[in-house]
This record gives sequence, C-alpha cells and structure tokens, in this order.
Amino acid sequence: MNNENRVWQWAAHLVMILFSISCLLPFVLLTMSSITDEKTILQNGYSLFPKQFSLTAYEYLWQQSSLVFNAYGITILITIIGTTISLLITSLLAYPLSRRDLPGGTFFAFLLFFTLLFNGGLVPTYLIYTQLFHIKNTLWALIVPGLLMNGFNVLLMRTFFMTTIPVPVLESASIDGASEFKMYYKIVLPLSLPILATVGLFQGLAYWNDWNNGLIYVTNPKLFSLQNVLNRIMSDIQFLASNSEIGSQAGESIAQLPSETFRMAIAVIAVIPVLIAYPFFQKYFVKGMTIGAVKG
Repeated sequence: MNNENRVWQWAAHLVMILFSISCLLPFVLLTMSSITDEKTILQNGYSLFPKQFSLTAYEYLWQQSSLVFNAYGITILITIIGTTISLLITSLLAYPLSRRDLPGGTFFAFLLFFTLLFNGGLVPTYLIYTQLFHIKNTLWALIVPGLLMNGFNVLLMRTFFMTTIPVPVLESASIDGASEFKMYYKIVLPLSLPILATVGLFQGLAYWNDWNNGLIYVTNPKLFSLQNVLNRIMSDIQFLASNSEIGSQAGESIAQLPSETFRMAIAVIAVIPVLIAYPFFQKYFVKGMTIGAVKG
C-alpha cells in the first residue's frame, strides 16, 4: 500500500470516527441530563458536564417500580408475539405476490399499495376492533392493530423475494415435487434472513414504542405498556406541578418533583433495551447490503 492510499484510508477512518461520535453524543447528553440536578438544568440548561448530579429522577421511578416492571413485561411480551406474527403474515403475503405467475398478482399488489395512501380512519377502526373483534382491555388490543397496518413492509419483502431468490432454484424444487408451502419455508425463508431481520426490527421498534393503541383501547393499568405507564407518570407530575389549589407544604414537595430530568430518565430506560438488541441484528444488515453483490 503506497503512502497516498494510506492517507486516504486514515482520512476515511477519521471521518467515520467523527460520525460515530456525533451519533453517540445525543445519547450521552440524554444520559447525563437524566442524572443532573433539576435546578441545575433549569438554571444552566443541558450539559455534557453538569455542575451537580442527582439521581432523584431514578429514585422517583424506583418508587413506581411495580408499575414499571409490569409494563416492561407487557411490552416485551407484545413485542415478541407481535413481531413474530407480523413477520409470518408479512412473508406469507409477500411470497405469493413475488411470484410472477400468480393470477391477478398486479391487482393484489395495487390493493396493497392502495392501503398506503388511504385507510378507514380512527373511528371506524375503533368500532371494528372494539365491537366486532372485542379486543378492548386485552393484550390483543396492543398486538392486533399493528399486524397488517404497514403495507410498505410487505412491498419491501416482496421486492427482496423477486430480486434475490433465484427463480431456477424454485423451478427445480417444483420439478422435484416440492409444494409451494415447502418451497416457502425450506428455500425462501432461509435465504431471506436479511430482509426478515430488517422488517422484524421495524416491527419490533413499532411495538416497543407504540403508545397510541394503549391510549385508545386499554383503560386497565395492569395492561399498560411501558410507553403508556411512563406517559401516565409524566402526566401526573405535570398535573401536580400545575395544580394551584394544593397546600403550601404539599406544594413545596411537589415543586421538588423532577420534571425535566424525569423526561430524560424515561427516555433512557425506554431506549436501553433497543440498544442492547440492535447489535444482534447488525450482521443481517451487513449481509443484506452485500447479498447479490457477488455473482457466479
């Protein structure tokens, strides 16, 4: 390697390091803000190097630990179940649409694309889920609405199947007597781990961050997801802080509740599981970027 190539390599590494640091800084600022004293934030704003530290926000969260841990369990459960079922339904719909010999395939693809532009609206959707499917105040209320609401994932997976799965392989399997379902789970799925991981991450993040379904369909606090519990606690703090009819002694205690730092602590405990899970999907993303690049 000559000197010129070595200089360009070091320059590229330096640029990537700077980009990596710029991506990490917001999370570092978020974490430092969550352990900063409330008065310090109000006086000096957010800082990577706060003048006074405090764990008041996490102590307040610990006082609500029973609700938070129960919500964690609910969120993990619905994320695993919802993502698994969603991947199954998405792939089962995308695979036949990827077959060029499917009768009426263009029409069905148009119907799928049409759902990206228009939907039934909130009121009809609420009436169908509550009065027809009767999922209100059940765990299914946090799972079912997210299963078939994203046609983009179906089109993404269909395109992957069409451009990546070799047609001669499917034709050879068909000649050997393999059924469509056997080709689906013996050939298509094993070759589609990159797109399954990508769509699975999209769906998993959607379930993990979802609070709208819990807000609309769930009123039982025992069924609240993590986002709903944290939103409820945050709303309670804001309500107490803005209530002017509370006595002076209680008012002083309420004034000490961590509002700004609590927001940061909420974000930290909600994002940590995602940061832990992401590296396990990274190898599939790399494989998805390189698949098809080598032919022969």
